Amino acid sequence: MGDMVKMLFFAGSARAGSYNKQLSRLGALIAEANGIEATFADLEDYPMPLYNGDDEAIAGAPENAVQFKNLMAEHDAIFIACPEYNASITALLKNTLDWVSRVNAPEPSGKQVFQTRVFALGAASPGGMGGLRGLTDVRHVLELGLGALVLPDQFALPRAAEAFDTDGHLKNKESQENLKALIQRAAHTARVLRG
Repeated sequence: MGDMVKMLFFAGSARAGSYNKQLSRLGALIAEANGIEATFADLEDYPMPLYNGDDEAIAGAPENAVQFKNLMAEHDAIFIACPEYNASITALLKNTLDWVSRVNAPEPSGKQVFQTRVFALGAASPGGMGGLRGLTDVRHVLELGLGALVLPDQFALPRAAEAFDTDGHLKNKESQENLKALIQRAAHTARVLRG
């Protein structure tokens, strides 16, 4: 993979105007500005059917699950911006994680990818808590369900409707610095683990 750490940014939303897409795009810009090779991916480009074990037994994982697993495998660290739906994980994000975990070929398998990457979590919400409640469930799925290493630090952006300036940066500079610190920590941890 070379010396430079590569970091993938995506959001658990397919909505065009998603604040979490804005957050993950901003994260990729911050990463690039700080010497981290970054990729922004949109789950809208990787539609997958609702996971069904019978469908999997007949046809295997859908091609988009394989493609997204391959994309994850190309990166050392992964930042997920997680919308909060009814205080929990979005169906889109859960379904994506479930399908990727079922991809066995080509190597590495989906499960191996989850277990060998560093994950950082963030959330943006129009409400006052910034999507924090949903992050608990995302962390639960990644850590307990998939064996992933998730940084204990996480980023929450409350009142997201007013939080971004016209350039897509955060108006609150302290918040932007906190996001930058989390991204740098994820990259540093990935670099250490990679040896």
